[in-house]
Amino acid sequence: MNIKPIRTEEDYDAALARVDELMCVPKTVEEGDELDILVTLIEAYEAIHYPIGETDPIAAIKESMKANGFKQKDLAPILGSESRVSEILNRKRKPTAAMILALHEKLGLPLETLIKAAA
Repeated sequence: MNIKPIRTEEDYDAALARVDELMCVPKTVEEGDELDILVTLIEAYEAIHYPIGETDPIAAIKESMKANGFKQKDLAPILGSESRVSEILNRKRKPTAAMILALHEKLGLPLETLIKAAA
């Protein structure tokens, strides 16, 4: 294991490439440790060099739906109806606390992000 700090874009690209390699093969304990350390270093580098602004809750819901292959009808059982889903996604209605919890459980989005939709 040869791990060093990520100081440049070249170091960052090399770390990402190594993570890709490690993700594609069965890992030994040492390789698992290397993966954990590299991911931590990458996250720290990205937090400094590629900061993410405040997350829009509706955009996060839509992106999660897209990533999971969900359609509006897939959220209808937890939000009440397809029209209710449409109202929330089009910002015409704010989700209730129960809806926020259900979205958190179904989509795995952080509660902190979803709560902003009700504010």
